[in-house]
Amino acid sequence: MRYLHTMVRVKDLDASLDFYCRVFGLTEVRRIENEKGRFTLVFLAAPDDVEAARDNKAPCLELTYNWDTEDYTGGRNFGHLAYEVDDIHATCRTLMENGVTINRPPRDGHMAFVRSPDGISIEILQKGGSLTPAEPWLSMPNTGSW
Repeated sequence: MRYLHTMVRVKDLDASLDFYCRVFGLTEVRRIENEKGRFTLVFLAAPDDVEAARDNKAPCLELTYNWDTEDYTGGRNFGHLAYEVDDIHATCRTLMENGVTINRPPRDGHMAFVRSPDGISIEILQKGGSLTPAEPWLSMPNTGSW
């Protein structure tokens, strides 16, 4: 058995790609446009997974954009996506500088949570051991749900 992908439905493909690629740092590895089914699938990979995603089609995040207008609610129902990063403090700083709310700051130097434009909860984990707790994260409170 091997992990292939997690699918999330998105309402605004451009806003979602801006968040996941430009702000969060994922890379688009393939795209499927299905005119008959009226949907677009975009597969994204974390920087360290791009080669495996292109060669083996896994592991990926699949964004599903249905061309007909539909509102999605309860994005948190499935749980969350999780990504390991080299420097959780730098990652959270970049996200904040791009207008992303840090719902659960990395006070422990190990874990943080944010949400995508569609309300998908994303867990960010520090690679290896925890970083030394530091400001502004140390005294930053939780915001909203995560």
